[in-house]
Amino acid sequence: MTGIYVHVPFCAQRCTYCDFYFVTTEKSHASYVEAVCTEIRLRSSAYASRDPVGTIYFGGGTPSLLNPDDLGVIIETLNDSFDCSAVQETTLEVNPEDVTPEYLAAVRALGIDRLSIGIQSFFEDDLRFMNRVHSAPAARDVIETVRSNGFDNFSIDLIFGLPDQPPEYWSANLEIASTLDVPHISTYGLTIENGTPLKNQVERGVVVPASEEDMSDQFQFTMAYLRDRGYEHYEISSFALPGHRAVHNHRYWTHNNYLGFGPSAHSFWWSALPASRWANVRNLRRYEALLRQHVAPVDDTERLAIDSLADEYILLRLRTADGLDLEELESRYGVDLLVERVDALAQLEESGFIRPIRNHTVQLTDLGKTVCDSVTAQLLPE
Repeated sequence: MTGIYVHVPFCAQRCTYCDFYFVTTEKSHASYVEAVCTEIRLRSSAYASRDPVGTIYFGGGTPSLLNPDDLGVIIETLNDSFDCSAVQETTLEVNPEDVTPEYLAAVRALGIDRLSIGIQSFFEDDLRFMNRVHSAPAARDVIETVRSNGFDNFSIDLIFGLPDQPPEYWSANLEIASTLDVPHISTYGLTIENGTPLKNQVERGVVVPASEEDMSDQFQFTMAYLRDRGYEHYEISSFALPGHRAVHNHRYWTHNNYLGFGPSAHSFWWSALPASRWANVRNLRRYEALLRQHVAPVDDTERLAIDSLADEYILLRLRTADGLDLEELESRYGVDLLVERVDALAQLEESGFIRPIRNHTVQLTDLGKTVCDSVTAQLLPE
């Protein structure tokens, strides 16, 4: 089944660390809604008959800045254009400041059954540093609000590794989330991305990033802490109570097809070789202008041969708790790591980065998860 991602590029203000595409100056969303619906209809002529839709995800930006009527128009267009009769999960990213009982009731009526809440921290100092809109009390209150209004399936984002953050703040963030029985927690180490205010602050010496050692220590603490409280660490950044894994995200980690709509959205389709990946233009005005002419707003297209797909499969599967299935790697991608990288596998196991191979599966240890990219590089075929 196909996953569908809709990128909503609107934000109230810029977070210091964010490099996703967004705009902060739009007062009306009508032209965006019209454009994204046009793109959905354009893509449906080529892809609707190939695969039913399994998941829908509204990301951003801040999708909760769209009013429910606009969301309803997009969802209705998806239902009219694709087979959405068997959708398993429809997720909406929301920020705490946008969440009200009335808003939640309206989006639930549209069929949205999962929320991803951009909390990032429960502490005022952290939120100010990241230039978030919401307050620390709002970060706590939103969890009770979504739960009391019928959303038992939701996730929150938390960021660790903030410069000069007292160490007890991060452990308290995890304690608050777990005490509130948040069903899914996504944790991200703060990264310094090009073109962001944070990058500029670092280059000017205003901000000194956390050390790699501190980042590693906090991540290892996170894994142990949440595991002890019943969370499954099922992907590098993802922790879930039983039954609350993100269905949509699983598609990205298993090379399932997905279609992205909206400016900067990415798509992947593999029905025959080479597989295709494409990205939409990263400019709202240009995106809307192209679609007014019924022209696909694609900025970049990549054809992926089996070797590139094999490399991606290794990278994606090592990030998951299920691990890298060596038999599937050989049968689907033609790569036998037990022949091609047997020495590297042995060295990684001896160094404590991977577990002893069982059932033809390579899995990272907690130590290995702190250096996942490095482990992956050592296992990629020549």
